[in-house]
Amino acid sequence: MSAGDEGVQRALPRYLEVLDGRRKARFLECDSLEEKAEAASAILGLCNLCERRCGSNRAAGERGYCGVLEPRISSEFIHLGEEPEIVPSHTIFLTGCTFKCVFCQNWDISQSPGGGTVVHPGRMADIISSSQGVNVNWVGGDPAPSLPYVLEVLSKVGRSIPQIWNSNMYLSEESMGLLDGVVDVYLTDFKYGNDDCAMELSDAPRYWSVTTGNHILARDQAELVIRHLVMPGHLECCTKPVLHWIGEHLGDTVRVNVMAQYRPEYLASRHPQICRPLKREEHELAVECALDEGLNLCRR
Repeated sequence: MSAGDEGVQRALPRYLEVLDGRRKARFLECDSLEEKAEAASAILGLCNLCERRCGSNRAAGERGYCGVLEPRISSEFIHLGEEPEIVPSHTIFLTGCTFKCVFCQNWDISQSPGGGTVVHPGRMADIISSSQGVNVNWVGGDPAPSLPYVLEVLSKVGRSIPQIWNSNMYLSEESMGLLDGVVDVYLTDFKYGNDDCAMELSDAPRYWSVTTGNHILARDQAELVIRHLVMPGHLECCTKPVLHWIGEHLGDTVRVNVMAQYRPEYLASRHPQICRPLKREEHELAVECALDEGLNLCRR
């Protein structure tokens, strides 16, 4: 077994057992899945699915911060461009988001909650059941505003296919509880090393405490692949603190992808530090920091 294979085995042992048929996907072993779906739907009357806890009555048509009224699918397809550990991945893009990232590369999805198409839960369950992907990858935007829909869909799926929650991890404790026993892998987007950058670039109050707490919960519930997008000018304030925290609190039992894909999209031109592409040497420094922390890095 190569060093890369050993790293995957260390971080994703149960996921690999589901893939080769030795274990079932977690949602199939969850006896309370229908109850979870009902509980999630009840939250819509005073929404606290994300940690903004805006309290909007989405069930009555009131738009909250995310703007999502009914779950809508922007697209769904077999994705070959994700981490090698999880491809081919049946990726389902849900509209809307709990952040307003000024550099969002999927801004047409995240900031257009009324776009896309309404797909009945039963129909989506049928699509998943016949999928050619090795997993289902719920993403957006962010999937948190559509959590009741996701749980309802899964309550109708009989196939053992691992579930990936691809998220900014700004979920409420209640939402994390509903995902417990359902998600096989949290594919997280750990953006910032402090609250100031999170507020300036994503309008995300209390970012650090919320997301670090949820990463601990995710580690306890399932398995973790953590993405960190290296941004220009944010090595000291964001990249180094994020990688150090992962090393100190999660160690090498989670998989980490130090990403170089940053490009100035959407409203990034309004922010001088991030209005340019990432330089190769900036990414190389970030990878060196990750290696110094002893992290279990994805190889692409």
